Amino acid sequence: MIMTESVTINVPVGMSKYLNHMNAETELTRNALLLYPYILNQTISHGGAAEILGIRKSELIDIYDKLGYSYLDMTMDELDSELETFRQLKKKEASE
Repeated sequence: MIMTESVTINVPVGMSKYLNHMNAETELTRNALLLYPYILNQTISHGGAAEILGIRKSELIDIYDKLGYSYLDMTMDELDSELETFRQLKKKEASE
C-alpha cells in the first residue's frame, strides 16, 4: 500500500460533487490525470509517475490509453519514416 496524504485544491463548485465519492479505480485514474501534465512536459517519466501511484508502468500506460492519451506521440507517417530510417541504417551496417 502506498502512503497517501491529503491536499487541498481549488475546483469549480460544480466539480466538487464528482470528487467526493470515488472508488479506488476512479481515484487512481484521477491521480494519473493529475500527473499527466508533468509527464507531458517531461518533468517526470511514465515509470516515475507509475512508481508514485504504486502501479506498474504498463498499467499506467493502459490507463492513459483507455482515456485516449497515446504512449507514443508519433503519427503513423512519422512512425513509418522512423522505421524506414532504421531499416536503412541496419542495411548499411550489415553491408560494412
